[in-house]
Amino acid sequence: MGFSDSFLTSVFLIFLFCLQTVCGNTELRALMEIKSSLDPENKYLSSWTSDGDPCSGSFDGVACNEHRKVANISLVQKKLSGKISPALAGLKCLSGLYLNYNSLYGEIPKEISNLTELSDLYLDVNNLSGTIPPEIGKMASLQALVLSCNQLTGNIPTNMGSLKKLRVLYLENNSLNGPIPASLANIPQLEVLDVQNNSLSGVVPPALKRLNGGFRSKNNPGLCGFGFSSLRDCTGLDGANTNNVETPVPNNTAPIPESADVHKHCNQSHCSNSKRLTQVAIVAGVIILTITLMVVGFLVFIWYRRGKQKIGSTLDASEGGLSTDQTKEIYRRSPSPLVSLDYCDGCSPLAEGRNGNAVSQEFLQGFKFNLEDVESATQYFSGVNLLGKKSNFSAVYKGILKDGSIVAIRSITKTCCKSDEMEFMKGLKLLTSLKHENLVRLRGFCCSKARGECFLIYDFAPKGNLSQYLDVEGGSSHVLDWSTRVSIISGIARGIGYLHSSEPSKPGLVHRNISVEKVLIDQRFNPLILDSGLLHLLADDVVFSALKVSAALGYMAPEYITTGRFTVKSDVYAFGVIILQILSGERKLTCSMRLAAESCRFEDFIDSNLQGKFSEFEASKLVEIALLCTHELPDNRPTMDVVIEELRKCGPTS
Repeated sequence: MGFSDSFLTSVFLIFLFCLQTVCGNTELRALMEIKSSLDPENKYLSSWTSDGDPCSGSFDGVACNEHRKVANISLVQKKLSGKISPALAGLKCLSGLYLNYNSLYGEIPKEISNLTELSDLYLDVNNLSGTIPPEIGKMASLQALVLSCNQLTGNIPTNMGSLKKLRVLYLENNSLNGPIPASLANIPQLEVLDVQNNSLSGVVPPALKRLNGGFRSKNNPGLCGFGFSSLRDCTGLDGANTNNVETPVPNNTAPIPESADVHKHCNQSHCSNSKRLTQVAIVAGVIILTITLMVVGFLVFIWYRRGKQKIGSTLDASEGGLSTDQTKEIYRRSPSPLVSLDYCDGCSPLAEGRNGNAVSQEFLQGFKFNLEDVESATQYFSGVNLLGKKSNFSAVYKGILKDGSIVAIRSITKTCCKSDEMEFMKGLKLLTSLKHENLVRLRGFCCSKARGECFLIYDFAPKGNLSQYLDVEGGSSHVLDWSTRVSIISGIARGIGYLHSSEPSKPGLVHRNISVEKVLIDQRFNPLILDSGLLHLLADDVVFSALKVSAALGYMAPEYITTGRFTVKSDVYAFGVIILQILSGERKLTCSMRLAAESCRFEDFIDSNLQGKFSEFEASKLVEIALLCTHELPDNRPTMDVVIEELRKCGPTS
């Protein structure tokens, strides 16, 4: 029996359509199983219904990509108290899973390794137990793995070193034991490895020294190392052989099921292998033809009424507030660019001085340094003057200018700057317009075509950054007294308030990356916010790369994970986190600490290094402000103007 080309094409398209409908039903069934496991009493995920459409925006915390596949699930702080379902493996195109700050229990299912497109996995601050599934080492797309503040036991799987795209790995506050696998030190993209507060033992791989402050190992009495200032020296061991010190892991790792196609590309518009599909299309089309012809008209009608939903990786970051309706619409439709992050690769170098445009000539005269000034100040970029390396595109040097003033000079690889000269110059103009006592002052800049770098010259802050005054032992000179903490909080608020305000000399600005690392301390212990406006100079992929660490540390507002947009309320959220960090003296905030703050149990929350020397009235007011600032819903957070007014009741803010 023969068929015409047009007939076969029609049958093929019908088959594709029906197959995609089946796939959609498969994801819906998976979501309903996930719901039943995460929220067994149906208290918090009632919007997930078996007759609903996950891609319509009606499923709380679910977002789809342009092919109507579930790409993002964000259920942060939703009071969920169930288990993580193996049914997650059915969401083949999932790239972001955020279940942190809940009360989930049980083990992490090994089936999660079938999510080969997953880049972000946040399961921190739950009650998860059992071991870390070694199958996670097969998740080749993983960039952020955050499992901290759980009850995980056993060894760190050796094959996690196979996660070549991994940038941040947070395992602190668990009950892990055994050595740190040497394979972790070989992950090329790794920036942060936090294993604090576990029971790890053995020799730390020396190669982890390259992470500098990104490697955190406090409160693991059994660990030792060679050349780590935070670790005791190993005795009776040959440091030259420590790269291979590991505990063998039993070879009982189950293979990935055949249904998990490691090479599947989820940007295709169907769920099966296209070659096999063409072979069965004619036969299957004949079988289903009599059925589908009866309903195809109705199905096509429904199909064309469904709007395509695109992932928000192309959205511009918002520089101002959004109305309530706008926020709700964005929340429903656009997951974060963090779920599909690309890194700077092949960006065009910025042309220098092309066309002599008026934008550059308008403000260059007072701020432009030449390369000789920069080289002389840093003693030709001597390693002695290197203050820190900010990933692979930026470094900071201490320098002394010809007038004797001490400065900090940040180098930025030009291939990771905005490639459009006009946009780059606008970003520089914005930076030079920012002038406030609680912002780090930009002295000038220099762009060198020969070196392929741009340099930003800032005033030097001699007391380091605020993170150095957290997680300190009692008696340390870095312990801040109560009045200094209140003053620092007020100063940070004033700086953020200035950024958010619109003035004739500058527009309103969202910082987007505030953290304790971005707050410097001057000689008089005044806080100075760093990198205000810096993200306007960088290419988008570099920006999102820089935000990875902030997201893992808890500074990112919940709505950003889903919407992919920043507003002034995003900065307010980060500020609230910083208040809690300053009051507690801890960088990592646990669920129990937050509960203690909410209940005003200050003995369980306020930094014990203060030895009770603090004002309970001020502490109560500051905690109230912090909790309001970190409210899950952005509309319920105050503006910085309101925050500053409330802080005046705690102490001077002007």
